[in-house]
Amino acid sequence: MSNLSKIIIAIDGYSSTGKSTIAKQLAKVLGYVYVDTGAMYRAVTLYAMQHDLISRDEFLKEKLIESLPDIQLQFHFNAEKGFAEIYLNGKNVEEKIRTLEVSNYVSQVAAVPEVRKKQVEQQHKFGKEKGIVMDGRDIGTVVFPEAELKLFMTASAETRAQRRYDELKQKGEKVTFDEVLENVKSRDHIDSTRKDSPLLQATDAVVIDNSEMSLDEQFEKILALAKKAIENA
Repeated sequence: MSNLSKIIIAIDGYSSTGKSTIAKQLAKVLGYVYVDTGAMYRAVTLYAMQHDLISRDEFLKEKLIESLPDIQLQFHFNAEKGFAEIYLNGKNVEEKIRTLEVSNYVSQVAAVPEVRKKQVEQQHKFGKEKGIVMDGRDIGTVVFPEAELKLFMTASAETRAQRRYDELKQKGEKVTFDEVLENVKSRDHIDSTRKDSPLLQATDAVVIDNSEMSLDEQFEKILALAKKAIENA
């Protein structure tokens, strides 16, 4: 593997397919920077929730758009955890953005074109030097269509809901499996049907269906693909 070639690795796919987990692992092994674009949209959603701009009854979209200049996002590397955590206006919100409540609103917020435009501009800045692994919904189709390696991750809705349910229960959240499954299906629908940058599989993406794969099997397969892409760069 050449040390001279640095590439962009774009990982897209449905919610709860383990995109962030595999992206973190890959970045660590390759010595690349990991950018969690989902965390960026979750942080904007958290801001909207904290400022009463979104709830079950209403979404004050125009007010959120007006507030975008006030939303500053940064990633700071946490040496103990081995990955970068997201900060919203100077505060670490890595844990706060992972709740089911944020999950229930994030697809609506991410569907706002003005929100996406701002996030994509930021993501382009992250990718200028290459040597990054970025995961999200539209990385290989919109943000970095020129990425040297594109992956598209999928699994059945039930499998993804079970993983997410187990994760939330482990954190002590009081949720039911049915609530989580409904959230997964709802997000799939919103992500796939939104007008601006819908979730699409890039034509040159490698599809990874991990419904029946162990984490180790999945990682070995993806690492091999990454090494091959770096050698060919």
